[in-house]
Amino acid sequence: MKTLNKLSKYNFSRYFKLFFVVWDIILLNIAIVLSSLARYHSLNELFSTQVQTISLLTNLIWIILLLYNNSFKIIRVEPIESILKRTIKKFIIHSSLITIFVVFLNYTEISRVCLLYFYSFFFTLLMISRYLSIKVLKYIRAKGYNFKSFIVVGANDTDERIRKMLAKDLTYGYRFLGFFDEKVDPFAFISGPVVGDFDDLEGFILRRKVDEMYIALHIDNISVINKLIQICEHNMVRIKFIPDFQLYTKSNKVEISFYENTPVLMFRREPLELTVNRIIKQVFDFCFSLAVILLIFPWLFPILMMIIKIESPGPVFFRQERSGRDNQSFTCLKFRSMCVNSLSDCKQAGKGDSRITKFGSFIRKTSIDELPQFFNVLFGDMSVVGPRPHMVNHTKQYSELINNYLVRQYAKPGITGWAQVNGFRGETKEIIDMENRVEYDIWYIENWSLLLDIRIVIKTVINMFKGEENAY
Repeated sequence: MKTLNKLSKYNFSRYFKLFFVVWDIILLNIAIVLSSLARYHSLNELFSTQVQTISLLTNLIWIILLLYNNSFKIIRVEPIESILKRTIKKFIIHSSLITIFVVFLNYTEISRVCLLYFYSFFFTLLMISRYLSIKVLKYIRAKGYNFKSFIVVGANDTDERIRKMLAKDLTYGYRFLGFFDEKVDPFAFISGPVVGDFDDLEGFILRRKVDEMYIALHIDNISVINKLIQICEHNMVRIKFIPDFQLYTKSNKVEISFYENTPVLMFRREPLELTVNRIIKQVFDFCFSLAVILLIFPWLFPILMMIIKIESPGPVFFRQERSGRDNQSFTCLKFRSMCVNSLSDCKQAGKGDSRITKFGSFIRKTSIDELPQFFNVLFGDMSVVGPRPHMVNHTKQYSELINNYLVRQYAKPGITGWAQVNGFRGETKEIIDMENRVEYDIWYIENWSLLLDIRIVIKTVINMFKGEENAY
């Protein structure tokens, strides 16, 4: 413990970036050696020109990925899962690039099996290393070392939230010293001690070791904020501001961009606004929909067409105008599951709806009626995964009843979606049903990733075989 106490007095964070990169490169080269031993039982193959070229590339690409976008940065309150997820993303990009290089350069001396061994070893070493390093840091902090003391200026709900977040877990490495405010909000539930007002701050900082000050005051207190900045900078206390975005939006994931030196607040992050993410999603949509059309339609379509025609007169396909991205309407395709009727464009299908045919009930329950929408995906009107498209008149109706309803139109509509796999599908009898669906749709837009799309597709397939209670 004496050793930990001595080490905790040194500021290693300034060297962390260098250590992080060097340690990862050591692990990478250990994986190269282990892969050669596993494949050839010797290290002789490592000295060929092609192997050395690829080895150099693996080192350079990994260094670039680490240095890009502060990949080495680990925030104290960041969970282990988030750090591992970020590392896995870098790993996937790295393996993809190296594979492309090997194929493009036509390196015949590079064993594909050896490459597989390398990435297996490297992935294992990375995950173990990341996990253990965070566990060690958490252990050290839990023992009372490597702590940062902080105070919070302002005694209101926003300040209490930041106090709870930083002080709830000893392994975060934060020690709360108290609130400072002229007047405590009588309606706020403040569980920490209020140790003084603004005039007491400087004396407190001189008496106690304070590392960070968090300020969550209204902009009207600009003179007080300027004075606090002077006090902090004079006493080497790092100052951090907590703007209350909840005044403007209910979103928990606002995003700040800088237009030159001007910060601009955006209510929500939209991963699909990035060109690279849109391309990834479009490629996934095209490949997946084409595979479904080529592999399933040739044998399934004649069977469905025959049954639909035999059961009730009318067209095989049901066409309906629905709201798409940016609220632009498009013609949505489905297998017809109802008798031809005049209410189909204005009335939702309900439980026990007399318009639904017997076979129609089956294909709705299993979502087979949605299969023609893969043509909509191929044409670019829809996506495999996204908010479900609603009838145009329903979009108009709900946009007037639910303030953030049209936010779901920021993305292309999907054949399946995050709301649907979480049970929000079928008839919306109450306004709360649609509000819940919109909430899940907006969450999807703010948190999109290719892995999330794949997860939703898998859950949809499972639900198709299980059958869903709300599908009728």
